[in-house]
Amino acid sequence: MNSSATHTLHELSKESRMGAMGSETTAREVRRISLADFERRRAGIADQLWDAAVDVGFFQLTDHGLPLEAIRGAFQEAERFFALPDSVKAQYPLANNAGWESKAQVRPSTGTADQKESYQITLPLMGRLFPTEEELPGFKAAMLDFEQKSWEVGMKVLSCFALKLGFDEDFFTRAHDKASPEYQSTLRLLHYYAIPPEAQDKLDLWRAGAHTDFDCLTILYQRQGQGGLQVCPGAEFEKQEWTSIPPDEDVITCNIGDMLMRWSDDRLPSNFHRVRNPQPGEYLGPRYSIAFFCQANRDALIESPSGKYPPITAGDYLKQRIAANFGKKY
Repeated sequence: MNSSATHTLHELSKESRMGAMGSETTAREVRRISLADFERRRAGIADQLWDAAVDVGFFQLTDHGLPLEAIRGAFQEAERFFALPDSVKAQYPLANNAGWESKAQVRPSTGTADQKESYQITLPLMGRLFPTEEELPGFKAAMLDFEQKSWEVGMKVLSCFALKLGFDEDFFTRAHDKASPEYQSTLRLLHYYAIPPEAQDKLDLWRAGAHTDFDCLTILYQRQGQGGLQVCPGAEFEKQEWTSIPPDEDVITCNIGDMLMRWSDDRLPSNFHRVRNPQPGEYLGPRYSIAFFCQANRDALIESPSGKYPPITAGDYLKQRIAANFGKKY
């Protein structure tokens, strides 16, 4: 077995230990960082992002430039898509990280399917995976626009990490080149199913089991009043102490992914997070979120600066991780 595969197995073994409820703590702060006056303040913002990422692996962006109306509009489009009959959505099945799935993602941490459906948009792979204009008028144009806006935010943040890692500021922008057929960043619409009251105390069913993300950077939009997201920073891994990140539609929540952790020789941690079931008295209805995964292009070479890890293309790396979460079908 080569060293890359060995490293992946180590990551999955670690994830398989994260299925317990654990405990909750408010001792950790998920910092808020303003992107206002970005070009002038880039160096200072980079310092703040680095410190927040090293500490918790998660941070939130204010003054990010996306109008609240655009974010709310994207959620409205997501609701329209998920309201389609399953027979229509099934015409656009998930394959190679694009398309629709329902309860197909089984986390190594839980061994049970996440209680959600998702629709993934990866531009070069879409082909006929968008609903037709007759089925969902305006959906494709709206999603392409929101994907572009999300990519722009992601590249701003990654330019800061590039500088801190000693790369030029456009290093990660080139690695996530939208003009390339090897582009594999993904906009993912998520719908967590409403929970029947009688199932609320079944702790073996998670909305999303504990996991790390496969990418360089995740950009997450949460809807007001629909909570459940929790993070477990590395220092709390053994004790499994979780910190909740309440939804706030005015901010964008970000986290470091496995690709960037590897690219940084583990200086930037890709920490575990999950979406827990509502607790007694909490909102039991459906939960919607939207994530944009900044996944380096398939032909981008992830090279460990110090040689700690062997080089691997982002395409091969993503394939390994998807296989572990979705099985042979994907």
